[in-house]
Amino acid sequence: MKELNRRLETAGHIFEWADIKQDLKSLQETVIEENGKRLAIRSQCLGTCGKVFQAVGVAIPPTIREI
Repeated sequence: MKELNRRLETAGHIFEWADIKQDLKSLQETVIEENGKRLAIRSQCLGTCGKVFQAVGVAIPPTIREI
């Protein structure tokens, strides 16, 4: 938590811990399989999510990807 807050502050962001947890919890991925094809579909990145991912240097997965 301290490291994440440090990285967010370095990036110029200050968020409440409860908001960060709620927004990350709402990010979900669903796998759909049809006719032998499997697709992973990611929910919309809301609230603090995008900035949290950027601050830690992790790319957000594409909205739809074949797996």
